[in-house]
Amino acid sequence: MSPRWEPNPEIRRGRSVVYALHAHLVFTPKYRRGVFTDEILRRCADIMIEVCDSFGAELLDFNGEEDHVHLLVHYPPKVALSTLVNSLKGVSARLLRKEYPAHIRTYLWGGHFWSPSYFAASCGGAPLSIIKEYIENQKRPG
Repeated sequence: MSPRWEPNPEIRRGRSVVYALHAHLVFTPKYRRGVFTDEILRRCADIMIEVCDSFGAELLDFNGEEDHVHLLVHYPPKVALSTLVNSLKGVSARLLRKEYPAHIRTYLWGGHFWSPSYFAASCGGAPLSIIKEYIENQKRPG
C-alpha cells in the first residue's frame, strides 16, 4: 500500500476494484398498512443484516415507522441493487409472516407483505456539482 494512502473504512477494495457504493432504500408494506411495531422492526433489521451479509453488503443504518422502513446499504459493484432489494424484501416477508402470523394477518391479507415498488437513491461521496467541477478541471492532454 502506498505511504500516501490512508486507510478509509468507507472505501472498500476488491481484487481489481476500489469502491464506495451506498444506497438509501425505502420499502413500504402492501397498501401502506401500519404493520410495524418496535419488536417487528428490530427483527426486520436483524433479517436485513443477514441478507446483506450474504451478498457481501453491509447494512449501515436501519429505521422505520409504522408504515415504512429506511435502509442505508453499502454494497459491492458485483451486486445488482435490484437483486439485493428483491432478496431483502423476499426473505424478510417470508420470515416476518412466519414469526408474527396473527399480527401481520390483521393488517395484510393474501400472500403479499411488501409493496412491489421501492425507493432507491445513490448517496455518499461529494455533491454532483463538486464532481462535475472536478471533471471539468482535469488537465486534458493537447
